[in-house]
Amino acid sequence: MRIVMAGASGLIGTDLSTRLVSDGHDVTRLVRRTPASPAEVRWDPSAGQLDPACLEGADAVINLSGAGIGDRPWTRRRIDELFRSRLDPTRTLATAMKHLDTPPRTFISQSGAGYYGDAGSAALREGSPAGTGIMARICVEWEAAAHEAPPGVRVVTPRTAVVLSRSGGALGRLLPLLRLGVGGPLGNGRQYWPWITLPDLSAAFGFLLTAQLSGPVIVSAPEAANVNTLVAELAAALHRPALLRVPAPALRLAMGKLADELLLASQRVEPALLKEAGFEWQHPSLRRAAAWVVSGA
Repeated sequence: MRIVMAGASGLIGTDLSTRLVSDGHDVTRLVRRTPASPAEVRWDPSAGQLDPACLEGADAVINLSGAGIGDRPWTRRRIDELFRSRLDPTRTLATAMKHLDTPPRTFISQSGAGYYGDAGSAALREGSPAGTGIMARICVEWEAAAHEAPPGVRVVTPRTAVVLSRSGGALGRLLPLLRLGVGGPLGNGRQYWPWITLPDLSAAFGFLLTAQLSGPVIVSAPEAANVNTLVAELAAALHRPALLRVPAPALRLAMGKLADELLLASQRVEPALLKEAGFEWQHPSLRRAAAWVVSGA
């Protein structure tokens, strides 16, 4: 397949593009700098600039664009950047498709499990309602922008879970502390964190290229886990204690809105559509995922 990818330089995009190329696909990467190879095309999504010709003949477009959610404090300016860095590229891609007589058959545009807000212990599937909060609003608008693609394009909006990787990502700050034996649960630890390993996430996106699914698809591991369990499994795999709990007030004091939305919110999701479609996880259990994560330590 010929695939055009936006956001190929991030954690997910780097792993996914490498996987797709190794599987024999032709991947064109959209970049904001001068292209360094024929496999790159320059665009400016903040200005809505993309030559539609670069999508001509593509079988699919994958959109992973977006500023890092937890990289900086959530000032008003940063929140605006979180919205714009997702909506501008998505709309630019959808608009470019409208200029083609034969647009790509598939548009996979990332969303997130944050769509559900803080839902406590309620079981969440694709049809569950949107929650409240900044992350939920971002995801609702992000998905709506993807559906601006022209008729005939199969639009998939994967609601991705917290990505477990051997370096960087959500565990980039937690793993070093756990290795030293000075990490622990966040808040009361009873909040559910949807999770998935990086290889399974990339495999799921590859699966969605040909699976006859459309609309929202939860992309997480099939085993639900709260923070207490997640931290305990990682610590056990590292043969370290995980006793130093960080109370919620301290998290809120240090991180403001970011703490409530990213660390203390609870989303007990079930990847119902992926299961029904026959997707197979390499790391379906948290124990197996933790063993994979620390094996690269």
